[in-house]
Amino acid sequence: MDAVIALVGLPGGGKSTVGRQLAKRIKARFIDSDVVLEERIGMPIRLFFEQHGEALFRDHEEAVIDELTSQAAGGAGSPLVIATGGGVVLRPANRRHLKERATVIYLRSTPEELFRRLRHDTQRPLLQVKDPMAKLRELYEQRHPLYEETAHHCIDTGRPSVGALVSMIMVQLGLAELSPPEA
Repeated sequence: MDAVIALVGLPGGGKSTVGRQLAKRIKARFIDSDVVLEERIGMPIRLFFEQHGEALFRDHEEAVIDELTSQAAGGAGSPLVIATGGGVVLRPANRRHLKERATVIYLRSTPEELFRRLRHDTQRPLLQVKDPMAKLRELYEQRHPLYEETAHHCIDTGRPSVGALVSMIMVQLGLAELSPPEA
């Protein structure tokens, strides 16, 4: 099995939730790159966006992705599952590091599905706008091709349970025989 599996997709696509369960199922370490970023920058991402802007945030994000994928590529112990931030694919260096150093799973969700999940969320900086549905459509148009370019596998999130999504990922990765589905 590859040393690292990275989950990419739009905000609210389930990367952290599915990533935690996938890591548990395959006995891997789990890291949410946004949590690492918040520790490094010393504040919530939303506040950092407001005070310093997206470009500086993306600089920090690029450094974290390089570090996390380098650790894993270097065979640093147990397998690693990384949940990435929704905009991670905006930087070519991130796409390259993820594609070359990890097995990338794109959790593909429609803007409508994401809106249903996120309509009351106040923590995602890019969705704190007058028309979040229009913003989700815009993000999808901009990022979907980049997610597809970066990903080795695509999983449509639709309405399956987290457990079902984890099982679909394991089948895609050829890991289904490693662990029985949880009851």
